[in-house]
Amino acid sequence: MPHVVIIGCGFGGLAAARELANAEVRITMIDRSNHHLFQPLLYQVATAGLSAPAISAPIRAILAHQRNLTTLMAAVTGIDTAAKTVQLEDGSTMAYDHLIVAAGSTHSYFGRDEWSSLAPGLKTLEDAFEIRKRILMAFERAERESDARRRQEWLTFTVIGGGATGVEMAGTLVEIARHTLAGEFRNIDPHSARVVLIEGSDRILGAYPPDLSDKAREQLQKLGVDVRTGSRVVHIDETCVRYTNFDGEQTLSTRTVIWSAGVAASPLGRALGVELDRAGRVPVSPELNIAGHDDVYVIGDLAAAQSEGKPVPGVSPAAKQMGRVAARNIKHRIAGQTPETFVYQDYGSLATIGRKAAIAMVGKLKFSGYPAWLFWLFVHVYFLIGFRNRIMVMADWAWAYFTFKRSARVISATMPTQAEQSPLRKEAAE
Repeated sequence: MPHVVIIGCGFGGLAAARELANAEVRITMIDRSNHHLFQPLLYQVATAGLSAPAISAPIRAILAHQRNLTTLMAAVTGIDTAAKTVQLEDGSTMAYDHLIVAAGSTHSYFGRDEWSSLAPGLKTLEDAFEIRKRILMAFERAERESDARRRQEWLTFTVIGGGATGVEMAGTLVEIARHTLAGEFRNIDPHSARVVLIEGSDRILGAYPPDLSDKAREQLQKLGVDVRTGSRVVHIDETCVRYTNFDGEQTLSTRTVIWSAGVAASPLGRALGVELDRAGRVPVSPELNIAGHDDVYVIGDLAAAQSEGKPVPGVSPAAKQMGRVAARNIKHRIAGQTPETFVYQDYGSLATIGRKAAIAMVGKLKFSGYPAWLFWLFVHVYFLIGFRNRIMVMADWAWAYFTFKRSARVISATMPTQAEQSPLRKEAAE
């Protein structure tokens, strides 16, 4: 029986596995974590709106009834396409007949990796826990700070990158300061916190039409976010961010920085032995294969795919569609049939800005504000994995909507943040 190995149980890998549920194949799903993560709502874990179990589910539980599939929790360290094997972190190897690589993406700091400990990005639950801790601890530090300048540094939150994640994060931070924490502190007024969104291009949400980008900016500014476009970050340390714009170099005093400016493909792509694009993605054929290997498929954020002459965006619907096509092509090839060409179906784009504020683009229809926000809520609940997760999310959202409170605000105050452990801080201490 042909052996199909799937690396990564994100949206694409999970869709591929399910498409192969009734196929005469043996499947091994390999993921370095034990859970599937609904990444579009990860920022809500980072901002204490949802708990981790509400947007994640154990891979074994999701696929328990798929009898032709085995799950392995392991990290893949190498791929030998000539020998048709994958290497695992413990040194063992696994042979495959067909391989689907859905390893996803990671943060890109554009060659400034030393910023990673000072400005964490958001890709995993661990990232979300770290960001949540930094946000909540900033208010706690401000409460104890007697110096007015340092207190304001703790109460200034900077989000770098004006894509969907950055916009959603900035809008939610304002809600935390204005509503969630109101009346809970004695020495500070959380309402005085500043949220600054820095974007290098001339507008936020550059993937959207200019009119929707403008509406998003208006809604953010109405919420109280300081939006600074045309600003390129050149320096980050524990107390400030420096950036350049048309007025020259500017300095922003801040102690909490969140990175959402860049994405890089998983480094596992280099193991395939093919030339990568500038973002580290793997070029694939219309059938989603790599050059010279019709038994290896690359999907999701790791794939530099084209559909009808246009680049396929790195979004979850595209990953799901690629996963299903890759799986069907495996079945086609096993049956001696002609594989199908991947054609991306764009069902629209959504981004939430804050309470009752969002933008949406569905086909030629564009709308914003409260209707877009309601549509955003419905879509995200609908696509969550599992009935229990949907109930948990709806309950938490209902509670937050009527009370303005957030239920997942527990932190471990005794643990140092990554910034406190950073090489820059250690050098300063020495």
